[in-house]
Amino acid sequence: MLFSNKYLIPLLLLVATLGNVLGSAINWYIGRHIDQYSHRRWFPCKKEKLDKTRAIYLRHGRWVLVLSWMPIVGDPLTIIAGFMREPLWSFLLIVTFAKGLRYLVIAAIATT
Repeated sequence: MLFSNKYLIPLLLLVATLGNVLGSAINWYIGRHIDQYSHRRWFPCKKEKLDKTRAIYLRHGRWVLVLSWMPIVGDPLTIIAGFMREPLWSFLLIVTFAKGLRYLVIAAIATT
């Protein structure tokens, strides 16, 4: 879409960023409620792994969410943020910045 010159670049950046942030907000919500299932046999993470994840998040804090733009790593980070009870306002602020910056860099590279 960037190469077609049919669309306004700021609008493309806005839609891509908002869509990606919405997906991350869903992950945050899942993480917020995931603890209630941790005692089930089918739950994919054992208590030890959850404890290790909690320790890493506490060590690095909310700023680890700046990496939410990264493929593979980003989605688990947003789930962990919900699990760690990161306030929604700070979550949205950091994730929107990170993902918006990613799309801005992609657009800059693609249009030069």
